[in-house]
Amino acid sequence: MDHKIQGLPLEGYTVLDLTRARAGPTAARQLADFGADVIKIEMPGDPQYADMGTRHGPDFQNLHRNKRSIAINLKEPDGLKIFFKLAESADVVIENYRPQVKYKLGIDYDEIYKINPKIIYASISGFGQTGPYSNRPGLDQIAQGMGGHMSVTGPGGSGPWRSGTAISDLTAGILTANGILIGLLERAKSGKGQWLHTSLLEAQVFLMDFQAARWLVAGEVPPQEGNNHPTFVPMGTFKTKDGFVNIAPMSAMWPRFCRAMDMEELCDDDRFATAESRKINRKEVDDIIESKTILENSSYWIDNLNEAGIPCGPIYKMDEVFEDEQVQHLGIAGKVESNAIGTTSIVRQPINMDRTGSKPMTASPELGEHTESILERLGYSVKEIDKFRKQGII
Repeated sequence: MDHKIQGLPLEGYTVLDLTRARAGPTAARQLADFGADVIKIEMPGDPQYADMGTRHGPDFQNLHRNKRSIAINLKEPDGLKIFFKLAESADVVIENYRPQVKYKLGIDYDEIYKINPKIIYASISGFGQTGPYSNRPGLDQIAQGMGGHMSVTGPGGSGPWRSGTAISDLTAGILTANGILIGLLERAKSGKGQWLHTSLLEAQVFLMDFQAARWLVAGEVPPQEGNNHPTFVPMGTFKTKDGFVNIAPMSAMWPRFCRAMDMEELCDDDRFATAESRKINRKEVDDIIESKTILENSSYWIDNLNEAGIPCGPIYKMDEVFEDEQVQHLGIAGKVESNAIGTTSIVRQPINMDRTGSKPMTASPELGEHTESILERLGYSVKEIDKFRKQGII
């Protein structure tokens, strides 16, 4: 088999990135990392300012690597003309304005379709393109609450807890990138583009997965279970002599787990003999397990339980994550060279392909860094570009 890299999977595709915040840039980043020419369209302004913090801060650098930047004012007729000239030959447009904004600007799907019927036009909103909440401002934390996530996160009876990362934003972005790839595959058959859209609310409810199914299928309202698994017992976080570990034996592993913990008598105890009885008596079984785990250091249990085939792992802070030998072996942190801030590291794509893959990461662009070269490729003269600059259009 030929394992030589033949080029990046999305080379030759052009994406116009009109997005800000996190969900939209995440979608565009997925495409940029695999070779698409992603042109980030920004408003002219302060070159140090960036959505989600400063331009040279970690958030912006993480979200906008491998993209090019053009700064054009879409509220000016000549700026709009430049955008439409770009759209004539683009494959994808991604936007995450509130639903009505794209219509006010005149850059909605129907308008792009008139000049490019092959366009894949992707929209992300807070709550959907239509409906009673469609024009509300939407952010990740609002979606976490409305989507049910905060009701099942955190210790029982403690009130709602949010996740420590922007899960609905990230999920919406990845789902959008997935939808774009599906649209491009379908276009290869039909020759036609289409409009696709999702929202933070839809992404968050989708992310609830089996917790949502517990209600829809069985009529159960899932409670908070803290660090315990919602349905499997025992599975959760246990104190050790020097910290905590996660231990996650599936039901079929119960006898093996008892042997590994030197508590085989629990296998014959009616309170713990079946998955259902362990669920009913969760506190008792967890207390017994923790009376054992607290006697040894975390490393002891991680080594011994994994040796016995029982999933067990550490609970890291972020610095510890990237010090772990397996994380380092996988090369999850990738080096990036930036003219503005020097050498940095950011999280690379976690998809590993043996023949093609993601491209070497380039730093997030400076505001309008590629405006001139993009306009020249579109056929604008140096004189026209200089005029645009003087008029504040670029």
